[in-house]
Amino acid sequence: MNKRSGTSKEAADKLVRGIKRKTRKHYSAEEKIRIVLAGLRGEESIAGLCRREGIAESLYYSWSKEFLEAGKNRLAGDTARQASSPEVKELRSQSSVLKEVVAELTLENRLLKKSMLGDGEFDE
Repeated sequence: MNKRSGTSKEAADKLVRGIKRKTRKHYSAEEKIRIVLAGLRGEESIAGLCRREGIAESLYYSWSKEFLEAGKNRLAGDTARQASSPEVKELRSQSSVLKEVVAELTLENRLLKKSMLGDGEFDE
């Protein structure tokens, strides 16, 4: 009998863990930042903040560490962005088109200045 009740207890615990895992709240980056900044302001204790937000203190501290590390890396100039190949190709294409437009407008501007002066000489 003990073995059977132990097995059903384990099954029940497993079921409860599964339900908790599936119903766990997922926080957006904005929510995490808001919570971390509230903790850094120090207007209330971290324990109180975590209780109000419904998170474990360890989760708050891991978010805080990630937040501060990201800021440190950004300020240190570690800003290499992982851009996808299609995104890079699209940006290069846009840059090329814009450079051509600038060149055409510059040439057109110079020609208009020459025609305004009539003698082909102009001041820039």
